[in-house]
Amino acid sequence: MSLRAVVARLCVLPLIVALTSCATRQLARPGEIRVMVYNIHAGKDAAGVDNLERVATLIREASADVVLLQEVDRNTTRSAGVDQPAVLARLTGLNFAFGRSLVYQGGDYGIAVLSRWPITSPRTIPLPVNPPQDRSGSTHEPRVALRVAIASPIGELIVVNTHIDASRDDRWRRQEIAAVLAVLDSTRGLVLFGGDLNSTPDGEIQQTVRARGLRDAWLVCGRGDETAGMTYPADSAIKRIDYLYFRDATRCSDAEVIRTGASDHRPLLVKVQIH
Repeated sequence: MSLRAVVARLCVLPLIVALTSCATRQLARPGEIRVMVYNIHAGKDAAGVDNLERVATLIREASADVVLLQEVDRNTTRSAGVDQPAVLARLTGLNFAFGRSLVYQGGDYGIAVLSRWPITSPRTIPLPVNPPQDRSGSTHEPRVALRVAIASPIGELIVVNTHIDASRDDRWRRQEIAAVLAVLDSTRGLVLFGGDLNSTPDGEIQQTVRARGLRDAWLVCGRGDETAGMTYPADSAIKRIDYLYFRDATRCSDAEVIRTGASDHRPLLVKVQIH
């Protein structure tokens, strides 16, 4: 072999190693994606102290590929003018899309999706209710769903994230979830749906979702007993109100709730497998 050929081979070798390393980081296992659902409480911990960097650290340490976030601020007085999804994207190295539910304190408030892979076609979908909810006394707020397409290594993945009403009864939630399910019914392909649904597994809302053929990740592959799946409140969780659902060829191998006080909710982390 000539000297020139040897040099050329040595120059190509680091590139091959680098590409192999990147491929290894993209997916821990073929067809497996780590998905987190997390209400981040406007970037504040359970005690109400600003805590966005800790949320980013938790996402990185969990090696989350896709994150469904609720209670996200962009440039509000409450967030000290911080664009929270943009900061989280920078701190985690992920891409982001934001869906505004209302204009709030000089900025925007809503939900977001983070993704290790490119996000395309983000669409914010209003969830109307009748009679309309008037935001008075902080009792109600308009709700939305955020639908995005993700160009993942296993093909286009549709993610629908939402945060529905927190009232005592299901009056508003019933209408909001019907609007979300209509979106899911019209969506084909690989679909993940989740968020803070403000209702427990035995309630009407979750029964309605499961009746549409959607599978609750915790019920399918939760780690530990039902108590281990509780997500709210973070300091002493007594309710499971944060969910990830999937359908069709999608499965999961593991689901856990991470015990942390980085928000007033605990995050749900699911290993999702596409076959």
